[in-house]
Amino acid sequence: MISVVLWAVACLLALAPVGIVLSARPRGSFMLYGACLVLTATLCITAVLHLLDPAHPVLRTTLPVGLPWLGAHFRLDALSAFFLVVINLGGAAASLFALGYGRHEEQPGRVLPFYPAYLAGMSVVVLANDAFSFLVAWEFMSLTSWALVVSHHRDAENIRAGYVYLLMASFGTLALLLAFGALASGPGYDFDAIRASHPSAALSSLVVILVLLGTGSKAGLVPLHAWLPLAHPAAPSHVSGLMSGVMTKVAVYGFVRIVFDLLPEPEWWWSMVVLLAGGPTATLGVLYALMQRDIKRVLAYSTIENIGIIFTGLGLALAFKAQGLDWVAALAFTAALLHVFNHALFKSLLFFGAGAVLESTGVRDMEKLGGLIHRMPKTAFAMLVGCVAISALPPFNGFVSEWLMFQAILLSPQLPSWGLKLIVPAIGGLLALAAAFAAACFVKLYGISFLGRPRSDVAASAHETDRFSLAAMFSLAALCLLAGILPGLFIDALAPVSKAMVGNVMPHQTGLEWLSVVPIAESRSSYNGLLVFVFAALCGTAAASAIHRLASDRLRRAPAWDCGYPDADPAIQYSASSFSQPIRRVFGSLVFAAREIGEMPPPSSPRPARLTVEMRDLIWDGLYGPIAIAIGFATIRINVLQFLTIRSYLTLVFVALIVLLLVVSL
Repeated sequence: MISVVLWAVACLLALAPVGIVLSARPRGSFMLYGACLVLTATLCITAVLHLLDPAHPVLRTTLPVGLPWLGAHFRLDALSAFFLVVINLGGAAASLFALGYGRHEEQPGRVLPFYPAYLAGMSVVVLANDAFSFLVAWEFMSLTSWALVVSHHRDAENIRAGYVYLLMASFGTLALLLAFGALASGPGYDFDAIRASHPSAALSSLVVILVLLGTGSKAGLVPLHAWLPLAHPAAPSHVSGLMSGVMTKVAVYGFVRIVFDLLPEPEWWWSMVVLLAGGPTATLGVLYALMQRDIKRVLAYSTIENIGIIFTGLGLALAFKAQGLDWVAALAFTAALLHVFNHALFKSLLFFGAGAVLESTGVRDMEKLGGLIHRMPKTAFAMLVGCVAISALPPFNGFVSEWLMFQAILLSPQLPSWGLKLIVPAIGGLLALAAAFAAACFVKLYGISFLGRPRSDVAASAHETDRFSLAAMFSLAALCLLAGILPGLFIDALAPVSKAMVGNVMPHQTGLEWLSVVPIAESRSSYNGLLVFVFAALCGTAAASAIHRLASDRLRRAPAWDCGYPDADPAIQYSASSFSQPIRRVFGSLVFAAREIGEMPPPSSPRPARLTVEMRDLIWDGLYGPIAIAIGFATIRINVLQFLTIRSYLTLVFVALIVLLLVVSL
């Protein structure tokens, strides 16, 4: 089975140079994306079959590439199979979407060669079984995604986004390189040798910090998130869906593989570090999303929130595992991985919907949209499913994983450490706040973009997207509903992953009465998505029928209340900024240093009144700004070394030799 996977990955790599040729042909993008669809579907089906295999085999192979006499080691186990499913399910959906969307790409030559290589790089990361192959694939994934981010290179903002992304990616790779350097100080670089090396507690703790920095910079943990809201909107929409829904999960894989698999038994305080990174990330991410007007930036910041939720679950799993509570660790770990899968579904769906809106209207600013539900009804329906799912409302999939997360948080009193007993409920409060903000955020996104009246001519003349894009969106929407009403099937599929990483599994779900989900025991808690779905469907049908039959004879039509303003101008509607104003006034001064500047001209002036809102990214100003200033200052001073005389250069060489001799002698 691993040979099938590697051959499919090799075919994806081979498509990269083919993409250069196909980019010049009229139907070249259709052929390339069609080939990617077939290959990613093959990889996804193969990974599902391996994940569901009752024997749970661990397959290994070595190819004669990479470092001399060492080769490249690959491994297919339950963990890598699950993430292969996530990567290639997202890749298949993106390829299907791109069959229609790719026809509108202005410069396909800058996208087609890198797209299959990007998919292959992500798959190789989760298959790698040695540090060298892992890091090479990780960097390859970063570089190909950077090339896709700057594909629209004539836009200065895209170039800036690519520059910041490349810097953060290099920082993350450096942190992972140092982590593997510390781990691989023993007999070899392959993961089997690292597992057997038994590093000290101090060295393991250092590795955890480095891995959190390395994978957190790729996933978007605060304060390492600076690149994400710049790069994800800059890429083409199907690539944005992959970067937000899939690539961030490859970073989660890296954290799980190293911390839960390669390192020895965890220390209890590791979990505090992860929890303190995850909880604030979730809340700050959605707060940033609430303040945005750009529909793709809203989705990018929302990814930061969901990454915070996932790392919170992983932190809980570390805490319970360190205290010997493997059965609760299995609950938290399963919740985190289920949210990995769920987020890949609804975030890809939402980015595809945003891409359809962008292709139809040419704008991403919500203030220029509105009324799209009448012009793009199918896209509006798919986006509604995505918005409900990401808002964690039943019976869709986002609710299940977050509900399981809170079930694990409610078991935190069983932890013996007082530090964890205090911090876990606080993190739970942050997650609850983030969930409320997420619902408000996507009410705003959907209401401002799709409801009301068009706010611009481009919104008024919008049209429905193509059938391939709709097929991709409706497929993901169906999966969001399926994973919400039958979550037990997905939870049971994660059992071998949980068993391998934390040593225990959740109770078997399939076959329980009415297909309920039971985190611990039926006597303590349960959830039934199917009953919720049936109840909601019956209530909705009954209400619609009653309104239609009973009120049709007495129906009285009248103009909508206009608040005393009979002018029907769309400007009187709620805007994205006015929707988020109450939350901005409560949290803005603390999180964004927000200021409202009102300008009220005299009555005789023809100028209208104006309200300007200024917000700052305090993390950027306080962390990255000073670093950039310091580097600029240092480079200006060091630049003088380029203009020295030969005598000065010889003096520097002589001084350097003396210093080296002194160091060696010591």
